[in-house]
Amino acid sequence: MLKQILTNKYFYIGTFSLMLFGAAFLYVADNFIMPYYTNYNEGVTVPDVTRISLEEAEALLTDYGLRFEVADRRANSAYPANYVIDQSPSADNIVKPNRKIYLTVNNEVKPQVVVPNVVDLSLRNAEIQLQNYGLEVGSRSYESSRFKTIIRQSISGGTTVQKGTVIDLVVGDGFGSRIITVPEIIGLRLPEAQLKLREAGFRVGEVQFRPTKDVVPNTVLDFSPKAEELREGESLTLVISERFEVIEQSEGGAVIIDSTDNNSGANPDSLNNQQNQPNNNPDQ
Repeated sequence: MLKQILTNKYFYIGTFSLMLFGAAFLYVADNFIMPYYTNYNEGVTVPDVTRISLEEAEALLTDYGLRFEVADRRANSAYPANYVIDQSPSADNIVKPNRKIYLTVNNEVKPQVVVPNVVDLSLRNAEIQLQNYGLEVGSRSYESSRFKTIIRQSISGGTTVQKGTVIDLVVGDGFGSRIITVPEIIGLRLPEAQLKLREAGFRVGEVQFRPTKDVVPNTVLDFSPKAEELREGESLTLVISERFEVIEQSEGGAVIIDSTDNNSGANPDSLNNQQNQPNNNPDQ
């Protein structure tokens, strides 16, 4: 049976015809059928639809034979509401017709945040707190206060506002508004003077030392600015006594006497007189 099939010429004719038909089908499918369904050699350049309204983007994409979908909404103060701020695929990419373009659209309503209370904080800490909440720090004005902290904020803490709202701050300048009498501190020891000034509402600034002979060290000799009354919170410079170091006068060197000299025991003055006397002996 097998031998008859292999020796039959129609078997080879059929096999060859089947192979020819398969090759022809593959050629037609690759060059005609598949390109028809996949739009082979056809492409659309994606237009730039950012920085325009969503309605304009929809009309433009439709004209290009593309579809769109709003994939995300974000708040961006640089764009009006319902403006496209991003797209994927991006502009100038070549895609197939009817491809879907994903859009990011600016949100109509900005996120809401609760304003933190920054009163009594330092300026630096207040700025960090506001920025962490997504708020902007506006003007910084100064008023008299003993402490360099926030006195007031333009929007009180606990208020709900839009993210990015500007908050103005009023900061203390570290000086009081009252004029007070400077306490008597000359003659006091430094710790006592410092305590007395702080209790009165002043601050101790620079401490200068001056050598003195007759004053106990660490005693207040003077202060500046020199006035009976100063503004509360002002800083004073103190002049403090310190130990006076006595400089010893230099002394001459010791007189060295040679013990081998016969006249070493004699009085130096008598030796000088003997040397100065004339020699009356003619034989010598």
